Amino acid sequence: MPGKTDKILEQVEQSRVWRSIFRSGRGTSTLHRALAIQQNVFLHLFSTKVRKRMLSVSSTWYLGTLTLGTFMILIITGVLLMLYYHPSVPQAYADMKDLQFVVSSGLFLRNLHRWSAQAMVFLVFAHMFKVFYRGAYRAPREFNWVIGVVLLLITLLLSYTGYLLPWDQLAYWAITVGSNLSKAVPLVGSKIHFLMLGGNQVNANALLRFYVLHCLILPLAALLFIAVHFWRIRKDGGLYVHQSEPKRAGAVDESTLVKEAK
Repeated sequence: MPGKTDKILEQVEQSRVWRSIFRSGRGTSTLHRALAIQQNVFLHLFSTKVRKRMLSVSSTWYLGTLTLGTFMILIITGVLLMLYYHPSVPQAYADMKDLQFVVSSGLFLRNLHRWSAQAMVFLVFAHMFKVFYRGAYRAPREFNWVIGVVLLLITLLLSYTGYLLPWDQLAYWAITVGSNLSKAVPLVGSKIHFLMLGGNQVNANALLRFYVLHCLILPLAALLFIAVHFWRIRKDGGLYVHQSEPKRAGAVDESTLVKEAK
């Protein structure tokens, strides 16, 4: 039985999914332990060195950096907006009006948050298109491509959940139509709709759930995946280095070092 288990583990470790996520493999040597630390985002967040060509404008267009910039603007403006907002049905719309007509620079703050959100959605789509066009989703970068897709979904969910917070007619009916679409999901559609709104219609429960998702859960998830995404970009060597690119003379691959250590 132990021999069969080891064989199954070996087959799993040789799969493309495993090798895309865990690049260094297993082992007890000093090299394996060093690689395990360098390839763990929580133990070694920043790379010891970065290729100079990864930072060129012609290669990246700084789309990832611009997206991160808009996300930071959203965090700062979102925290300031939270100081003047109450996630309750009778008060939410009144707070939006106070931001527009009473609070000093409140209209500028709200518009900056809204336009930054729209810019972030556009930049994420542009970044994904460029990555796909340049073929940077190929091995061994499949794992980071999946992380990017997850970040795209989180960005769309942040935009969707924030749409209800003004609690006006546009937000109410937009969320009503969007949530009713979830009912079309086979078997679990009604449960998803109920879980999303906290009931069968858009009311105070839905407003509170969307507020918690928009201001706490989704931003924390986005920060976690952004950290992993940027870390893997540095580890994998940038988004424009193709698998078929010839290696330079004297270049050393980590997989080669691991094999030599064995």
